Amino acid sequence: MKLTWYGHACFLIEGNGVKILTDPFDKSVGYPIPQVTPDIVTVSHEHYDHNAVGSVKGSFLVVRGPGQHSAKGVKIKGVATYHDRSGGKERGKNTVFVLEVEGIKIAHLGDLGHVLTPAQVEEIGSVDVLLVPVGGTYTIDADDAVKVVNQLDPQVVVPMHFKTPHCQINIAPVEGFLKNYAKAMKKPYLELTGVDRTGEKQVTVLDYFQK
Repeated sequence: MKLTWYGHACFLIEGNGVKILTDPFDKSVGYPIPQVTPDIVTVSHEHYDHNAVGSVKGSFLVVRGPGQHSAKGVKIKGVATYHDRSGGKERGKNTVFVLEVEGIKIAHLGDLGHVLTPAQVEEIGSVDVLLVPVGGTYTIDADDAVKVVNQLDPQVVVPMHFKTPHCQINIAPVEGFLKNYAKAMKKPYLELTGVDRTGEKQVTVLDYFQK
C-alpha cells in the first residue's frame, strides 16, 4: 500500500491495483492540482477545499456520506461526524472514511471538528493508519488531535490539514502537534506491506507532492 500526500486533506492511496483520491481541493487552496487519474474519489464534506471533484482527471466513482460503501473491490465505511464542536451548527457535517486496502485499515478524518464520542470510536473501529487534521481553526487543533489519536490508537499517524508554504488557508503549522511526540519521521511518501501492532507508534510527516 502506498500513500502520497498532495497537501491539505488530499491523499492518493494505492493498493490492489486501485487508486483512491481523498478530498480533492481547488486551485485557490494554493497547492498544485494532483495530476492523477484515480478509480475512486472520497469527499468528506461539501467545502471547496475538499470536494473539488471537477478538478480530478479521468473517470472515477465518487463516495460521499455515512454508511457502507463498496467500490472497485474496496470496502469503505463512512462514519457521521461534525465539522465543529456545535453538532454541525457552525460548519455542517463531516464524514470519517475507513478504507481497507491490502489488509490495512486507513481512517481519513476529513475536517473533523471535535473529539470523538465513544459511539463514533466504536463505529470507526480498529485503525492501522490515521490521517488526522491538526491545524485548528476549521478542524480539531493539535491538542484535540492528540486526544483523537489516543482514542483510536493507530499504529501509524499521518498529520494533515496544516499550514505549509503553499497553503493559503489560515491554519496552524504541524509543529504544535509534533511537540507531543518524542520522535517523528519525515518521508516523501509512505509504503506499507503490513502493520506491526507490537512496535512503537509511528508519527510520519509526508512531503506534499508538487508535480
